[in-house]
Amino acid sequence: MAEREIIYEFRRVGNATKASAVDVETGIEVCVVGPANAPELALREAARRKLGYVLRRQARSEGRSIGKRGRGTVV
Repeated sequence: MAEREIIYEFRRVGNATKASAVDVETGIEVCVVGPANAPELALREAARRKLGYVLRRQARSEGRSIGKRGRGTVV
């Protein structure tokens, strides 16, 4: 399965950073929050994994398959 296009946004709120990830195809958005000093890459990965989980859960509830789980796949 080809990787999906994802838009990321990072916003610092006090001593925390909120990372949002939006799936371009569906418009589904998820957010994660981490410490302000956390590496952007770590927050991006956490948001990507959460988005993959949400997309797989939605696909299952609709009775379709969206892709296999694995480290190299987005969803």
